[in-house]
Amino acid sequence: MIPEVSSVRYTVGGSSGWSSKANLTTWAQSIHFYNGDWLYFVYDRNQASVLQVNQTNYESCNSNSFLHNYTTGAGRDVVPLNVTGPYYFISGNGLCYGGMKLALNVSNPPPPPSGSPVKSDSGFLMYTVRGQIVIPAVFAIAAVWVSSGFGSII
Repeated sequence: MIPEVSSVRYTVGGSSGWSSKANLTTWAQSIHFYNGDWLYFVYDRNQASVLQVNQTNYESCNSNSFLHNYTTGAGRDVVPLNVTGPYYFISGNGLCYGGMKLALNVSNPPPPPSGSPVKSDSGFLMYTVRGQIVIPAVFAIAAVWVSSGFGSII
């Protein structure tokens, strides 16, 4: 069976967005970020920016040597979290000193739970994953084969 994979898009800072009004440290500590998730930065495009920096520049609020500038000018920027490890973001224009900085760690998602066979009332063997019954792929492929006309008898 193919494991179920889902990524999540998080609005940075929750309802306060990417701003000095949000406690970004507390916000980030309340979430477990996984490889494949996304960050959605919502902010005043005339004042703030989204810069990815290293740990040293994060701690000193140095926006001169950024690793990546995600600022598009619209104030709605999406950042993929596609590498495991620490990420550091700051806003330029001195806003980092007011709290517009974010540090988080990205890890690989945990392995999916193993499926367990369940015998249905009809006698067919089915599998459950995350509490949902999943029809084995063989039956699904057979159904497509028959409905396409290849499996019919003339």
